[in-house]
Amino acid sequence: MRIAILEDDPDQLALLRRWTAEDGHDVHAYVSGREAMKQAGRESFDLFMLDWQVPDVSGAEVLMWLRANVSRTVRDSEQDIVFALEHGADDYMIKPVRRQELLARVHALLRRAYPSEEKKQLSFPPFEIDIQRGEVRKDGTRIDLTPKEFELTVALFRNIGRLLSRGHLQETVWGRTGDLATRTVDTHVSQVRKKLDLRPESGYRVVPIYNYGYRLEKISPAS
Repeated sequence: MRIAILEDDPDQLALLRRWTAEDGHDVHAYVSGREAMKQAGRESFDLFMLDWQVPDVSGAEVLMWLRANVSRTVRDSEQDIVFALEHGADDYMIKPVRRQELLARVHALLRRAYPSEEKKQLSFPPFEIDIQRGEVRKDGTRIDLTPKEFELTVALFRNIGRLLSRGHLQETVWGRTGDLATRTVDTHVSQVRKKLDLRPESGYRVVPIYNYGYRLEKISPAS
């Protein structure tokens, strides 16, 4: 999963980043609330971890901005916790954060937000996706896909209806490869669209968002 962390303490940020990266996630770290908001406007993330007290823009302000502008985002006193939850936080932890508790909460939030991640068989009629075998079938007929095309197909269908940035797709399918051309993502999306025949007549379409990424949508043939 792709996680954004906002924490103005460099040591604490490095620790959180290491814990979540070792857990298998792609982690993007920010010490500034403004920078976190700027990147959230350009890129898609599966989960945000926000420090509540950041000098330039508070975690509360960042959270409210995310809730207003970004879809599907996930103090020591009781009043602080209530305030955070009432302003859209999905969970809350008190510092010092403990590794196992943090990862357990991250896993629980991601399972709740993205239940299809746990499934090995995805069904989106007329498509059937077998994660273990690496196969996609349409009306029972196997579609010939390269390994990367298959991974991209899984990413799109697991996030159907959700806008994914090119960077998000790149990390999901190719990992954090800095020298990968953006055009590679576009080319593979085009190939998946063609091979799966993702167009309104078939009930699905891939919508490109200029300078951002793609969204797979399910639509009725009449649309």
